[in-house]
Amino acid sequence: MDDSINDCSNITFRPPSALDGAQVHRLVSLCPPLDPNSMYCNLLQCSHFSDTSVAAVSDDVLVGFISGYLIPNQSETLFIWQVAVGEQARGQGLAGRMIEQILLRSACSDVRYLNTTITESNQASWRLFESIARRLGAELNSSVYFDRDQHFAGDHDSEMLVRIGPFSFGTRD
Repeated sequence: MDDSINDCSNITFRPPSALDGAQVHRLVSLCPPLDPNSMYCNLLQCSHFSDTSVAAVSDDVLVGFISGYLIPNQSETLFIWQVAVGEQARGQGLAGRMIEQILLRSACSDVRYLNTTITESNQASWRLFESIARRLGAELNSSVYFDRDQHFAGDHDSEMLVRIGPFSFGTRD
């Protein structure tokens, strides 16, 4: 079997299910610098947040996953928790396409803002979200959200809150 994907056209997008939890857990572990979650957490992401998350599948193999959720009491804000793209599918704009797939869902019909957190050193994530802001024609603002010393007891780099918006996106189902 060829481990590379030369063409994104064979990738399908769908809401994840609990049956994807183990594959998500494995994929995230292969995508440093992502923080690994417990497999139980991945099961909850795939089941409780399936309307605002996406699985990208090629030949029955999970090659991409985004977990997201609507922030409680803020139906206009989608929080992107993690973006994982397998090595064989990188460099093809898959992460941006997965975010678009989520934004097109009826669960996100009121979404006008996209939030995420990124460490200052994660240049790939910064490039992705800067690209998304440009594609959406929206401002990107950032500020410290979880501080290395105050929140992580010095054990993790500070997480910057990245906020994109306001925007309106495509025709929704």
